[in-house]
Amino acid sequence: MTLFDLLFLASALAAIASVVMAAAFAVGGRGDRAVAILKRLGMGVLAYAALLLIVAAATPQKIMQPGDPWCFDDWCLSVEGVTQMPTPSGAYYTVSLRVFSEAKRVSQRANGAWIYLIDSRGVRYSPVPTASDTPLDVLLQPGESVKTSRTFLVPNRVHELGLITGHGGPYCSMLPPVIGEGGCLFNKPTMVRIE
Repeated sequence: MTLFDLLFLASALAAIASVVMAAAFAVGGRGDRAVAILKRLGMGVLAYAALLLIVAAATPQKIMQPGDPWCFDDWCLSVEGVTQMPTPSGAYYTVSLRVFSEAKRVSQRANGAWIYLIDSRGVRYSPVPTASDTPLDVLLQPGESVKTSRTFLVPNRVHELGLITGHGGPYCSMLPPVIGEGGCLFNKPTMVRIE
């Protein structure tokens, strides 16, 4: 857990406490006090959002190398290798992956796991669907590891390919709640360099 994770948790708890206090004052007939609390809460939310955007803009992009473990809590993924097969219109990139659990006692899975290749312009390339691929959200026992692969079709003249992954929601769908995790807002997502 990072300092920014702790800041997010503290901010969320303070926001909940502020809403509860404002409601209590409003019910108790002190609407002016409730409004003052909600105004301070609004200023705090704006300050947090501004800090989130400033840190996201100033933070350099994190580039990982094949073989580096990329972990979300105890669910991890690593790129084990990449092969390329040229075609007249582009190339098929097959990325060998290892999905593994660092948990010591519980089984787990990455619900809603997704994976893309992304280029220097921020264009994402989805994997070519294959029925034989092991799902990324496979249930893993403590310390278990599974190997799988994903194949992507990338057009010609695409440069600086990287692999991005995550789970629990779509890629960069909204302002991320934790400071330091906003790389996709400025086309600087954490990625594993492929090419």
